[in-house]
Amino acid sequence: MRVAIFEEAGAAPALQEVEHTPLQDNEVLVRIAGVGICHTDLTGLNGNVPLPTPAVLGHEGAGVVEAIGADVEGLEAGDHVVLTFDTCGDCRACGAGHPAYCELFAPLNYFGTRLDGTTTMVQGDREVHGSWFGQSSWGTHAVASARNAVQVDRDAPLHLLGPLGCGLLTGAGTVLNVLRPQPGQSIGFWGMGTVGLAGLMAAKALDCENIVAVDLNDDRLALARELGATHTFNPSSTKDVVWEILEATGGLDSSMEAVGLGSVVREALGSLRSPGVCATVGLQTLENDITIDQGHLLIGRTLTGVIEGDADPHQLIPGLIRMWQDGQFPFDRLITEYPLEELATALEDFHAGKVIKPVLIPASSSY
Repeated sequence: MRVAIFEEAGAAPALQEVEHTPLQDNEVLVRIAGVGICHTDLTGLNGNVPLPTPAVLGHEGAGVVEAIGADVEGLEAGDHVVLTFDTCGDCRACGAGHPAYCELFAPLNYFGTRLDGTTTMVQGDREVHGSWFGQSSWGTHAVASARNAVQVDRDAPLHLLGPLGCGLLTGAGTVLNVLRPQPGQSIGFWGMGTVGLAGLMAAKALDCENIVAVDLNDDRLALARELGATHTFNPSSTKDVVWEILEATGGLDSSMEAVGLGSVVREALGSLRSPGVCATVGLQTLENDITIDQGHLLIGRTLTGVIEGDADPHQLIPGLIRMWQDGQFPFDRLITEYPLEELATALEDFHAGKVIKPVLIPASSSY
């Protein structure tokens, strides 16, 4: 396996050879066809999530199953899969259909090891920490569990499907599973990255009437209009973005913010009619204090946090692919492809806001 290892927080990842450790009974080895870069990966790189190092990031992988553990059912070598977050499958939340709130979400996705403390990769006698969102897929291969490998049809563009495992799942799932706007209702989105635009496309597919997009980047606002936004606002070009949204729409039935800054949360909450619901999905750090006006809540507005779109990936990912096939979810318009060897350039472009969703393609990929 060739993977992108970073040695310590703030260090640039570099491609290096490693070996995967023996597959456990519930695990699969996947040859990566394409893997996205997500803002959550950046939190790992800069140390805002305390992942032990050396480590490998990447949690939007898609590829072909090459080997399976002894107890894996429903998957076999040659299957096409999208890798998503890992869950235990047994706790109360998982049993209730809310795997994103799995009681073991943190140790399965953030700790850098399997639950038994072993690593999925070694480099000689050195352990390399993987299991980032149950996969660590910045490389040619990834070890995942059968739980977080979602089988998909072979006629879908496998190398582009990885972002369905996190960023696209989060945005679209928040709209489809949590906010659930009805046809003719109004909805707003703050932050026109992958998550915000995915939510916007889902709202368009649900026939929302007024769809508001807010961002500081005029090019992204232009794309939002092409994808279904009826109103766009750049806060740097307005005196009071909340007032202008209220004036244009009469207030939003729901909103989603994908930035995570307190000022943005307040805008998304304040733009609601009463009653109305605002979902916050943006992540700055694990500890991120925000303040809101209690008056916004007392008049019937709700602020809720959402992880991974409150989605069951095994249901939603195939559903989003079907929406794409029907022309209702053109997520491929958000993607810019890079060879895996150009990871540094992809990270630089992503951090600078030049691209929305970079996807790394290993040289061995032919999908």
